[in-house]
Amino acid sequence: MASADEVKAIADAKVLMVGAGGIGCELLKTLALTGFKDVHVIDMDTIEVSNLNRQFLFRKCHVGQSKASVAREAVLKFRPDMKIAAHHANVKDPEFGVDFFKQFNVVLNGLDNLDARRHVNRLCLAAGVPLVESGTTGYLGQVTVHVKGETECYECQTKPAPKTYPVCTITSTPSKFVHCIVWAKELLFAKLFGDRSQANDLNAQSNDSGGSTKDDADVFDVHEDEIYEDYGRRIFDHVFGYNIETALRNPETWKKRGAPTPKYIKDILPLAENEENGISNNSSIEEREQSLSAMASLGLKNPQDIWNIVDNARIFLKTLQIFFERRKQEMGSLTFDKDDQLAVEFVTAAANIRASSFGIQMHSLFEAKGIAGNIVHAIATTNAIIAGLIVLETTKLLRNDSKNYRMTYCLQHPSRKMLLMPVEPFEPNRSCYVCSRTPVSLEVNTQQAKLKDIIEKAVKAKLGVNSPLIMHGSTLLFESGDDIEEDVAAHYAQNLEKTLAEFPVPITNGVILTVEDYQQEFLCSINIKHRDDFDEESDGIVLSGEVPTVASGSDDHADESGEKLPIATTEAGDGSDDVEIITADSLVTSGTKRKLGVDITCNDDNSGNTKQNTTLTTNTVAIAGGKRKLDDNENDVILIDEDPGNRKKTRLE
Repeated sequence: MASADEVKAIADAKVLMVGAGGIGCELLKTLALTGFKDVHVIDMDTIEVSNLNRQFLFRKCHVGQSKASVAREAVLKFRPDMKIAAHHANVKDPEFGVDFFKQFNVVLNGLDNLDARRHVNRLCLAAGVPLVESGTTGYLGQVTVHVKGETECYECQTKPAPKTYPVCTITSTPSKFVHCIVWAKELLFAKLFGDRSQANDLNAQSNDSGGSTKDDADVFDVHEDEIYEDYGRRIFDHVFGYNIETALRNPETWKKRGAPTPKYIKDILPLAENEENGISNNSSIEEREQSLSAMASLGLKNPQDIWNIVDNARIFLKTLQIFFERRKQEMGSLTFDKDDQLAVEFVTAAANIRASSFGIQMHSLFEAKGIAGNIVHAIATTNAIIAGLIVLETTKLLRNDSKNYRMTYCLQHPSRKMLLMPVEPFEPNRSCYVCSRTPVSLEVNTQQAKLKDIIEKAVKAKLGVNSPLIMHGSTLLFESGDDIEEDVAAHYAQNLEKTLAEFPVPITNGVILTVEDYQQEFLCSINIKHRDDFDEESDGIVLSGEVPTVASGSDDHADESGEKLPIATTEAGDGSDDVEIITADSLVTSGTKRKLGVDITCNDDNSGNTKQNTTLTTNTVAIAGGKRKLDDNENDVILIDEDPGNRKKTRLE
């Protein structure tokens, strides 16, 4: 039972809660029932249908409304004496600066993306306000505590960026089902139903000059007097047959990989059979008009079934027919929406047919929707557990009970009979470029890279700076903001187009640039290193030093056996419902040792004797950095084993 001092600390606390989605709904409810009386909630999102299965403060009538506002109204119904301020806004807006953050005793994050998390972390450091970070992914979750000068900040550990794929992989050499989904969603769906004036890399390219692909305008336009069934079969043959044959004309491409098999509709679904499998003529006109699902029209009911190639072909043709006959007014302006059943059916069928061509395992509509809609299927109970742990750590922060701060990991399977694994937080990482302001190194071709490339690809995308100010010594190269005079803005615009070596004082190997963000009160030094050549996926930019390494004393999280504790810093299914994809080489390993901050009492299964006060240590670790690995056949978090190193770090007392 809480003491009088604890009750008073809770009642007097002013709390900022960022995010009102899956974790946020549970968290606001738990804060209210615990006795917190003054809470501000920031969330820029509106309620979607897909949120309703777990974000219990929302109902169907709330779809389209502000999450923050609806959550506030829902909680006030059972805690009318509570003061809740709802902000339907982006936490990165200028109004939520350091001064705004300073008014709070603690900040609680329930966010769904890395960029916003980094921003909040920096504002908390600048304001000197403790941060409780959290995330869930399916059954996995964690809560971490970050106190300036006492514990590591959120960015002390590596957070791999979402995986991206070269266009050539998507269009010509897919090897994973996610490649097929991207192709079906971003290229084919957009070409058929979106703005056709936009550039599109749909067709495969051939080295054979005489075998170039057909004119897009001719292929994807509906011919005069052409019925939609014939149109669908023609599109099928073009994208799954002709384009595949075109790709096969590049013999070098298939020397070290399996060649695809062209698919033609006549071989899968003869015309007579297709007519038999269409909507029955006995169906009423009303039923046909009301049916906006190809699955329903064709009698396919279970979204977790994996369709065979014939069913995928039928779905492909039927979705095309329904789009053109019953949603013709939307053609040319459609974008993929995970809540659009027909769009999901089309993308699933198209991705499966392409997967079949390339020897990739096909997936069910349920699985395909999770990938295409960027949904990691959420577990509401995990959100509730994590919300409770957030509040527990918040009460410790309000009492300044630093000896009992814990980073707690929620596991899918028990480890030593525990599903909740508490770990003592670490001291700030001396190699962190955010809280320790350690310089970073940027490898770039200074003769070719422009200043705008450095700003967009490194400063904003990798360092997470929103409003950068770039200086070379005392020379101001670039500054962002709305209050810049026109002539100064024009000068900065000219600088953006200059290569690094073109500046009056050339930016070459060994030069140090200074990056600042006044809103975040962020300062970082970048050491430029010239490099001539880069591989295709590096995009001409290699930033190092921002990710802790073994040599610099980086510290990650593991249990006593060295097994990695999976970190899920995306609230599964929340907000944008992002699925992040990481590769094994993006995980960081270290040889640090850490004591688990818990005394465990357990029974020996053989003797029945009780072992008490067992202190457990860790040997080696790799973290998933806030992302899930999305593989062809499963959605497991990567766990890798490495030999432990020699570095040991001081435990936080």
